[in-house]
Amino acid sequence: MLPVRLFLIVQILLLAGFGLAYFVRPQETANLSGMLLMTPAAVTDVRAYYGGLQLALAVWLLLALLRLDLLRPALMLLVLLYATLCVARLSGLWLDGGAQQTFNLYALLFEGVSAALAFWLLRRASAPA
Repeated sequence: MLPVRLFLIVQILLLAGFGLAYFVRPQETANLSGMLLMTPAAVTDVRAYYGGLQLALAVWLLLALLRLDLLRPALMLLVLLYATLCVARLSGLWLDGGAQQTFNLYALLFEGVSAALAFWLLRRASAPA
């Protein structure tokens, strides 16, 4: 269970960090990927969706650390989340011709590794002892 806990702690720190950054400094954080927030509505949307959603995920993973019965569902969520983000980002890179999109390539690497690790840990946790 230690590898699962360590993985979740890393995910909590990253999700909470980016969630707070998007909530507190939405323009600057969104600009890292090339987004320009041109209206107050866009800023609010980024605060809510990018900031709030990542913070909520971090809280869910923290709750899973405190309750053993939630470890498997948390890993399942991370597999689904990161695999979907990975496929969507790959599709976007293909559709938008993004071989030079450094931000998206790093994000793709992170999402792919996170999905694979979560899947491996989930399979390992499901194996009979």
